[in-house]
Amino acid sequence: MNWFELTGTIYRIFETQTFPSGFSKREFILLTDDAYPQKIRFECLKERCALLDGVREGDHVSVSFRIRGSEYNDRFFVNLQAQEVVLTGGEAGATNARLPEGRDGRDLEKKGDAPPPRPPEEGEDMPF
Repeated sequence: MNWFELTGTIYRIFETQTFPSGFSKREFILLTDDAYPQKIRFECLKERCALLDGVREGDHVSVSFRIRGSEYNDRFFVNLQAQEVVLTGGEAGATNARLPEGRDGRDLEKKGDAPPPRPPEEGEDMPF
């Protein structure tokens, strides 16, 4: 399974939603560090809802996630499921918000830093 990583600022954190089946979900919005910042919605499922307990709106973080797709009644949906949320800026001594290693049966490998975003070239003033 492919894993991806984005960095940015926590724009909004929503309350945990618990459903009658016992399933829980918590969503948050990340404002990316791109030349044209975007607000991207992520979700944390089940025990991963706790990843956001030590994170506040305005914190700079790195999010490791996987992309999940589904189909329902010939409509297609894409969800970004956060697997790890790491504080990357702020006060000294900030802790990482992550589950203990092997909790989901696999190690989450630390990825290298992503290259910085490319500055827009002359004439590239459109945000898409």
